[in-house]
This record gives sequence, structure tokens and C-alpha cells, in this order.
Amino acid sequence: MKPLRSLVITTLLVGGLLPAVASTASAAGPAGVVNACGTAAPGFARCLAQVRTDLRGGKGIRGPLAAAALPAGYGPADLKSAYALPGTDGATQTVGIVDAGDSPTVEADLAVYRSTFGLPPCTTDNGCFRKVNQRGAASPLPPQLFGWPTEIALDVDMVSAACPLCHIVLVEGDSPSVVSLATAVDTAAALGANEISNSYGATEQNGMQAFEADYNHPGVAMVASSGDSGYGIPIFPAVFGNVIAAGGTSLVPANNTRGWAETAWIGAGSGCSAWIDKPVWQHDPNCPGRMTADVSAVADPRTGLAVYETAENGGWLVVGGTSASSPFIAGVIAQAGHPGLFGDASRFYANATALHDVVGGTNNTGIDCGGDYQCTGVAGYDGPTGNGTPNGLAAF
Repeated sequence: MKPLRSLVITTLLVGGLLPAVASTASAAGPAGVVNACGTAAPGFARCLAQVRTDLRGGKGIRGPLAAAALPAGYGPADLKSAYALPGTDGATQTVGIVDAGDSPTVEADLAVYRSTFGLPPCTTDNGCFRKVNQRGAASPLPPQLFGWPTEIALDVDMVSAACPLCHIVLVEGDSPSVVSLATAVDTAAALGANEISNSYGATEQNGMQAFEADYNHPGVAMVASSGDSGYGIPIFPAVFGNVIAAGGTSLVPANNTRGWAETAWIGAGSGCSAWIDKPVWQHDPNCPGRMTADVSAVADPRTGLAVYETAENGGWLVVGGTSASSPFIAGVIAQAGHPGLFGDASRFYANATALHDVVGGTNNTGIDCGGDYQCTGVAGYDGPTGNGTPNGLAAF
């Protein structure tokens, strides 16, 4: 370990840089929605999944549901329709999922999700699924950490929905410390992940630059959640220039040609970095630094996703947060099969017209941006939704 990085790590864990974003009841505000993970200590990140407590996805049912009684929340067919995805590509791609702690039931839960929705099996035995610790070994696995099994289930389910033929490697950090998570990212890349999703975050602060190289692997598309606290201070690692920051939308059926409509989700994270320089490919006028997000997908738990998880839940859930949009976008990149084009988010800016432009909605939850694009869904680029949401694979 380089001396400078060692010093920064000590400062992060002892001196208290990189405090995690607040995480009691949902920052987005509505009753019946809670954050899966609690508040994280300085030097640690928290997962960004948000769970509906007023609606159990399958009315508390464990196990597969019949087609006539599919669980509440959007499933793969809904997302395929909303985002015009083929669902037939990606067999050569491996999507890396980085989380903290173990989910002892993740493979069995994934099997239920995929069989319920008619997706092909993805198991250890058929070589599609792999679970390892942050050093890349199958054992020992880290202890189970509260909230993270829900995050893990959401992540693997959303990759499956976006790219049913993709392989999945789940790398479980020893803890949610920024050190463990960065190590797990390096391991995912070393194990051959073509795309890596990071559904966690901590408020940006000076010192995080020591971990920037961990989130920059040539040929690997790195995606991270933009956060669930609305407009304000951006979060790490999404704010890094080589990371694709995934924002969030509210997605509803509509009587139009597409059949769906989207607006900016009130909880979607966006903000102007005080520490990361503006990339040369980003040209929004009112932020002199790196602006998040870059691209987006459904994240509103009120228009949330069906997820199956039994390590700490009763089965079917409805879950949202930009924890959903990050693995979903990673899966769409995988289906397109060109991860080398996504060493940063520049392709989404060069091909913005090939995305669904999201107009309407705001993530102004406390800090007033005066209706500026930084917190409002406007035509063209905006902070909550970036350049828009997938419209087939043309932008990917």
C-alpha cells in the first residue's frame, strides 16, 4: 500500500472523513418507505436500497408465484417494455456486484426470482453465478450485516432483469468500510467482471481521491448509485470522473406510444462536486465541477421493483432507490456488450438523443436550487436523471 493512501485511510477511519449520507427514515419522505441500511459511521458507506413497508411484494409469500399471481412491483417484462430491451444478448458478459457482508440465501433467492419471471437459471453449478469474499475466495465469507441482504437481492435481481443471459459475480466486502468496498471492486475487476455496480455511497469529501484508482479499471464499465437524498452534496463513488453515476426516476404506465412515462424521482441524488474537476465531456453551465447524475432508470420505491429475499425478509418485497438503477444500468451496458466504451460516462453525453429524455419532477427536498436543471427534470441534461433512461441499446 502506498504511504499516502495508508495515511488517508487512517484519516478516514479515525479522523472521520467521508461521513455516510443520512439514513433513518427515507430522505424522499413518504410514509411506508424505509432505508434498508441504517446510518453508517465515518469512514463507512451505507447501502441505498429503499423498501416499501406498506406493501409486501407477494403478500408475504415465500417461494415462486404463479404467472396469474405475480408479485407486486415491476418485474423483468415491465422493465423490458419500458426500456425497449431485447433480452437476448449479454451471454459473454459478467456483471460484478459489490456489496458488504454476506447474504446466505442469495443464490436460492435469485433462483426463485428468476423462475417466477421465466428467466433462465443462474447458478453456481451452471457457471452463471459466483459469490466470493473481498479477496476473491469462496470462503470464509463475511458475516451477515443488517440491511445488506436486501441490497444484495435487489442488485442481483436488477442485473437479471436487465440482462437475463449475463453472468453474475457477487463480491462481498468484509464490512461497509470504504477500504473494504474499494478492495472488493478491485477483486471484481480481477475476476473478469466487464461491468461493476456499486449501490452504496458516502458524502463526498477531500480524501476520497485516494480511492479513485479502485474505481477505474480499463475496459470495465463502472456504475454507482447517485444517492437517495435528493439534491445536495454528491456522493462517493458516483462522483468520480471514471464512474457512471446512475440517477433515478418515477416510472408509470401511460397512454402514449411508449406505453410508459417517467419523471425525476424526488429522492434521486444529484449535486455539483466541490472536489472533483469537471470532465471535458460534461458541459452543463451552472456547475464548475463534476455534476451527477449521468444516466438513470426507475428508482422510486413508489413505482418500485419486485425483489425476493429471505435472509432477513419474508420473501417478496417492493424495493427502490438508486440502488436499483445502478445494477440495472450495468446490466443494460452488459446486454449491449461494449464495456470498453464506458471507461467514463462520455458516451451518454455524445448519444443523449438515443435515450428517453426525462422531463418533469424534482429532487429538491431541502436545498433550494431555484428550479435549476441541477434539481429539476428538464429537456436535455439534468441532475436527477442525467441524460435520460435507456431506449433500447443505441446509446449503449
